[in-house]
Amino acid sequence: MVAALMALAAALYTSVGHAGASGYLAIMALFAVAPATMRPTALVLNIIVASLTTFRFVRAGQINPRLLVLFVLGAVPAAFVAGGISLPGSTYRPIVGLVLWIAALRFLWPTPLGSAEAPKPPPPILAIGSGAGIGFLSGLTGTGGGIFLSPLILFFGWESVRKTSGISAAFILCVSIAGLAGNLSSVGGLPRELPYFMAAVVTGALIGTRLGLSILPTQRLLQALGFVLVIAGAKLIFS
Repeated sequence: MVAALMALAAALYTSVGHAGASGYLAIMALFAVAPATMRPTALVLNIIVASLTTFRFVRAGQINPRLLVLFVLGAVPAAFVAGGISLPGSTYRPIVGLVLWIAALRFLWPTPLGSAEAPKPPPPILAIGSGAGIGFLSGLTGTGGGIFLSPLILFFGWESVRKTSGISAAFILCVSIAGLAGNLSSVGGLPRELPYFMAAVVTGALIGTRLGLSILPTQRLLQALGFVLVIAGAKLIFS
């Protein structure tokens, strides 16, 4: 059941250029997985899915390398440092719960975010600082940061919609690797079922990236995912 839900989450998230960490965390929260297992598992699955998604956008030429590098310059060291911080379950759960609620708002937002007709890149110091903040939160919680980066880019009109998805995918890959490298000892908490989860998210990612869920009502499905994130976040916060 968990693997099937993760496959669905991977398909939905990759359809909008994300890797699905918040979805995987929500699923594990619903099934009462231990916090020590949640973070490394989400990061490993994120790395796999983000690799596939990044390859797709690189091949299509839909990545802004300069903007990506600026975000990554701040995000990677911050994610590495935060990845080495081990929070007690009583602290980790509510923080992740709030992250899931923020992610839910992104999917439940009634009007899709759009970018400016003529994108205006941010000042380098602002891009690096934004990347550092997102990277730290990502490394601390076991997410890739795409759910924060994409709305930020689109809200300020820093890049086009499609290139934003490409930047987000590559950013998630770099941040997830850095977060996991910051606390390699956490891999000891990986579950025995990880190979099943890996196969599931790869299958979901292939569906989401190659087909784009064009035959399904994607917006409705993403809204349904938003409600799941709300429930999972509440479970973590109030448990």
